[in-house]
Amino acid sequence: MNLIDAIILGIVQGLTEFLPISSSGHLALMEEALGFSNESSTIEFDLLLHFSTLLAVVIYFRKKLTQLLLGSYQTNKPNEKKLILFLTIGTIPIVIIGFLFKDKVEAISEDPILVCALLCTTGLILFLPDLIKKTNRNKELTKGSSFIIGIAQAIALLPGISRSGSTISIGILLGISPKRCADFSFLLGIPAICGAIILKMKEISSLKGELLIVYSAGMVSAFLTGLIAIYCVLNLIAKGKFKYFGFYCLLIGITGLIYFTSS
Repeated sequence: MNLIDAIILGIVQGLTEFLPISSSGHLALMEEALGFSNESSTIEFDLLLHFSTLLAVVIYFRKKLTQLLLGSYQTNKPNEKKLILFLTIGTIPIVIIGFLFKDKVEAISEDPILVCALLCTTGLILFLPDLIKKTNRNKELTKGSSFIIGIAQAIALLPGISRSGSTISIGILLGISPKRCADFSFLLGIPAICGAIILKMKEISSLKGELLIVYSAGMVSAFLTGLIAIYCVLNLIAKGKFKYFGFYCLLIGITGLIYFTSS
């Protein structure tokens, strides 16, 4: 991996982490295309890129996170305590599935055909809110809906299934407003990414020092494009254009299936 490769992957990660088009799927396909999908450091580098986009979402939601932190020990902050509870409940599925199926998920990322098929699945998921319209989309988050959204996040461990796309789409189908779904989805991603980084901390700490500049360049590009992507998603959701990403996922997935099955 060279400097240009790292920057390209950082841009891909930053844009696709929050756009509903699967960052893990795009990274897997880009790494396959660039020819280093089997390198031992690839998974650790992916986690560093995820850490960069984690910083982006933390900065964007800094005020909300500060309120949650203060509300965790202040008795007069019931809304903050409730949201912390919902985030905790929503994190449970990914913890369980992540521990049980980590090796199988990593194996799927090495199969570009499966990744492309899962990208097509994401495309279909993104059409669901428009196909199954609900008149009432002003429901509040509950323990039950938080857990269901958490299951959607856990399924999105599969490379090709968009985390933001699946969680926001499921939330909308449950009758929650798109804006509230997006906020909850982004906040829900924070403990998930933190957990993945902690589990891989040993591998990350053993990365070669001579690649520090290369990795740093990728992380910076992921951070900057991640911030841009957050603003884009919230703006597009407000304009009701979320479904157009479904066409994109189907196009990329079908094109990839044709290419990789014929090569």
